Amino acid sequence: MRTFYSDSLRRVLETLNTDPDRGLSGQEAARRLAAYGPNQLDEAPQAGKLRQVLGQLKDPMILVLLAAAALSFFAGGGRDWLDAAIILGIVVFNTVISVSQEDNARKALEALRKLSSPKAKVLRDGGEAKLDSTDLVPGDIVWLEAGDYVPADGRILWEAGLQTDESAMTGESGAVAKRDGSGLPPDTPLAERKNMVIGGTVVTGGRGKIVVTGTGMDSEMGKIAGLLLRQQQGQTPLQWKMGEVSQVLSLVCVGVCAVMFGVGMLQHRDILDMFLTAVALAVAAIPEGLPAIVTIVLAIGVGRMAKRNAIIKRLPAVETLGCASVICSDKTGTLTKNQMAVLDVWTAAPGKRPLALTLGTLCSDAKPTPDGTDFTGDPTETAIALRAAREGFAKTRLDQDFPRRGEAPFDAVRKRMATCHTCPGGGVLIAVKGAPEAVLAQCTHLLGPGGRKPLDAGSRGRILSENRILAGQALRVLAVAQREETAAPKQFDAQTLEHDLTFVGLIGMMDPPRPEARTAVDRCAAAGIRPIMITGDHKETAVAIARQLNIFRPGDKAIDGPGLDFLPQEALEEEIERVSVYARVTPEHKLRIVQAWQKKGRIVAMTGDGVNDAPALRAADIGCAMGKTGTDVAKGAADMILTDDNFATVVAAVEQGRGIYANIRKAIHYLLSCNIGEILTIFLATVLPFSHAPLTPVQLLWLNLVTDSLPALALGMEPVERRVMDQPPRDPHEPLFSRAFSRRLAWQGILVGGITLLAYGLGLHLSNDYAVANTMAFATLTLSQLFHAFDVRSERTSLFRLGVFSNPAMNKAFLVGLLLQAAVLLAPPLQAAFSVVPLTLSLWGVTLGLALTPLIVCEIVKGAHRATQPKTVQETAAAPR
Repeated sequence: MRTFYSDSLRRVLETLNTDPDRGLSGQEAARRLAAYGPNQLDEAPQAGKLRQVLGQLKDPMILVLLAAAALSFFAGGGRDWLDAAIILGIVVFNTVISVSQEDNARKALEALRKLSSPKAKVLRDGGEAKLDSTDLVPGDIVWLEAGDYVPADGRILWEAGLQTDESAMTGESGAVAKRDGSGLPPDTPLAERKNMVIGGTVVTGGRGKIVVTGTGMDSEMGKIAGLLLRQQQGQTPLQWKMGEVSQVLSLVCVGVCAVMFGVGMLQHRDILDMFLTAVALAVAAIPEGLPAIVTIVLAIGVGRMAKRNAIIKRLPAVETLGCASVICSDKTGTLTKNQMAVLDVWTAAPGKRPLALTLGTLCSDAKPTPDGTDFTGDPTETAIALRAAREGFAKTRLDQDFPRRGEAPFDAVRKRMATCHTCPGGGVLIAVKGAPEAVLAQCTHLLGPGGRKPLDAGSRGRILSENRILAGQALRVLAVAQREETAAPKQFDAQTLEHDLTFVGLIGMMDPPRPEARTAVDRCAAAGIRPIMITGDHKETAVAIARQLNIFRPGDKAIDGPGLDFLPQEALEEEIERVSVYARVTPEHKLRIVQAWQKKGRIVAMTGDGVNDAPALRAADIGCAMGKTGTDVAKGAADMILTDDNFATVVAAVEQGRGIYANIRKAIHYLLSCNIGEILTIFLATVLPFSHAPLTPVQLLWLNLVTDSLPALALGMEPVERRVMDQPPRDPHEPLFSRAFSRRLAWQGILVGGITLLAYGLGLHLSNDYAVANTMAFATLTLSQLFHAFDVRSERTSLFRLGVFSNPAMNKAFLVGLLLQAAVLLAPPLQAAFSVVPLTLSLWGVTLGLALTPLIVCEIVKGAHRATQPKTVQETAAAPR
């Protein structure tokens, strides 16, 4: 690829074979469009519906469910089709929800992309035409003015005060002055190529004429898009955990079936009966509702996040944030407002601050918006105009009172701008603003406490000292000066306007931090999350902002791009935990930083809005793009889009993610502890052996339907626990089945299985009737699981402290399950179908007492655990919001 910024302008035009005064012909433009393709970025190929569906079916849990459905169907010769149909229905539901969410997110992005499609003013066949930017080709001549999107990369042919905002590409928060002229050295970095404009940036001031040098994937934005397309998306922590659950359940199912067959053959039982019982138990052992429950819980989280200004593109993404331990955040527009603001005005004469703001406003090209509440143009000029307006000096009124007669536009060499205005009482006012050293060099007088006086060495030293103080606070400083004349000069150029000036003051401004960003950063720190600033801005400015936000703390380090270039990846990985600010970085640097944290085993979230953020957004475990100021490329790369461009929304997403994972864990806890009870009941009954099984295959399948669906889903709808952000992030590699978790599953499952066998034994002892014993065991097992769902709502907090009715979904699930089970146990037609018989009141009393046992025991255990813990731990226990 040619380096058009280093060639002479004549060589560039010859290479592109174009006429700067007439542009391309329509015929030639059409030929080039066919050769180069439209001026748009390639996108990753979208999977068709069939591939999307097959992608969902690759999940190990889904494969286990499909195998269970097949076993359930064929084991009964096709007669036991109900459970197989239920399983298949859940699989279909899970697939539809996941595919629909991906499609909805894609459609939302396409709508956003259409809203931001820019136009371009192009010279074709010697005349100006307004075309879609996608129709541009290399060699086109394009006119630019303030407010335009730069439609493609281009070399500047002519400019008058042309300035662009390149923050989306380079991270530089201020406007960049452009110039035409000779070529630059071949090794000039992108941020320093003053004779080029970059596609996708915005013209903030002046006018210009360019020749298009790169379109589509051949542009600078295309290079980054190419990096993006090469990035592969890995599995989320939740997907790892679900794969782990699938493996465990698969082994359990195979083991249960094998043992059941082996024991049955040793006891010379009917092989077909044993096979049907084993299959029924295997189906019951698999929580087939789990994938659907996980999907629904994630969808609920997506809905909650949408209400809090976040669009989730992939369902597991919101959960991934729950274990994020590092947030790498872009500065400009993410932690800051991406809008310059005047923070300080210094004048040697007291009370002359309004004059300094008036001169700065007059000597600017900022234009008020139609509603008059804001300005468009160069960020520094709009900041001055806004501050002046707030202090009662509106630009529209100033322009009426001091109409502009002429100007000397800003020049990157002079670093000054001058304007000439007619004064209301006669005469003219010359206003000058620019870099302090450049303006001061043209000043001969100072507006001091006693009025206008000659500018001596002491006054110059004081002005420079004040400039250093403001610059040390990471403020961008401009100086303003003036000269009064009786008549306007005959010509308006720098030499005529910028001499014998009177220095008035200094204006310090900054792209300030968002007010809510400091609070969000502090919440991250309390939650054990490390916030990192990654920016294309200067290191001094980045560190100053990071200090204000409490990102840069005592002992922390800051590294800039050149420093990273000389730092091998291995050294960066060793140093990574000591660095909190990265400045003047490139897209490749951002990738290196994200990957270095990932090498440390951290789950990395990356926020950003620019094209230069896109590769890191894709490489990160969770990418968060800004919806308002974010580029299409950044939105396409991200997992989540923040519609309010608010860093605090990321923290809210972390909170939701932690809550969602906790709820999914509760659902798994409930399902598996209940299933252990079922397995234990049948296994012990087979081994002991009982002459009659305590549960029939039909009862097992019904039990699976009643207890594995609504209560587990209700657990997934628990409110986010209080103080969830006061806990450190969980280790993403920590197994779901930790020792403590496995112990809880084991003893609670044994408890459920034990009381079921006890119910069977008591029923047989009290009635001497196997049908009554079977009915009591069936009722006890079902009801105990419904009661147990209330206990699982929190691992440590008492149900009564949580509030029995604080989760309406749980109350509804319990009532529905209770009514369904009551219908089976009490309605004569269903009694025959499920092999149950009526019970006496005394037997019902025994059954209900046994069914309540797990809830009572679990509450006692939680109370004992709280009593042995310090008070501070009790205070962090969960409670609904």
